[in-house]
Amino acid sequence: MSTRERIRSTHALILRRRDVNDADRVLTVLTPGDGKVELIAKGVRKTTSRKAGHLELFAHAALLVAQGRTWDIITEAQTVESFRHLRENLDAIAAASYVCELVDSFAESDDEVRPLWDLALFALRTLDESAERDQAPANLLAWFDLQLLSLTGFQPQLFRCLDCEKTLEPTTNFLALHEGGVLCAQCAARRTDVEALDVDTLKLLRFFQSQPWAAVAPVTVRAAILRRVESVINRYLIVILERQVRSTLFLRRLAAISHPAEA
Repeated sequence: MSTRERIRSTHALILRRRDVNDADRVLTVLTPGDGKVELIAKGVRKTTSRKAGHLELFAHAALLVAQGRTWDIITEAQTVESFRHLRENLDAIAAASYVCELVDSFAESDDEVRPLWDLALFALRTLDESAERDQAPANLLAWFDLQLLSLTGFQPQLFRCLDCEKTLEPTTNFLALHEGGVLCAQCAARRTDVEALDVDTLKLLRFFQSQPWAAVAPVTVRAAILRRVESVINRYLIVILERQVRSTLFLRRLAAISHPAEA
């Protein structure tokens, strides 16, 4: 194999990292062409490392990668987007951690994930721009969740009844989390494992799932309804992932500090 074949270039979003050996660091990254991969940055924890500043969490970097035995090796790194404003805002850091944790959970290795790559970068750019203006994008994470679920094949059925497949009426319907959707009142009457879903919550879930961010961003949502939407989504993610999304706890603690009465 020639040197050219053993060295490749790629863009990467740094999702997660862990220290190994004396000065090395293994990075879990998302790439547009190869999906999620693990790479090693040798010597990056040394104070003299020139790569360290380009391989921070949440960073979008351009990499040169050489083939290795256990992990491929990052030989060169250059920052493309550092998301500087995001890093100076604790709420934005928490939201970025959440975005990267979910992408890490759903992305696959050796897979073309360009739509997921675009969604993740869009979310981080939006958080960065909002942090610069000191205006948190209230609807972003719920919208991001539903877009990610759609891209990865876990889109919940919110428009038709899971059983009879009739269009759901604007009345109280019933959520079947483990089946990934909603039942009409007639079909739900035969079940004991479903929960009531009010009209406003279902309407907002549908809106976030079906509309682009440009339509969602300017909409003002009552806090109580948004919390119900977030609860449905978070519990659905737990069903799919079979674990709690760790970053959710960080987000809740910050919300409790910022808005103690609502929390």
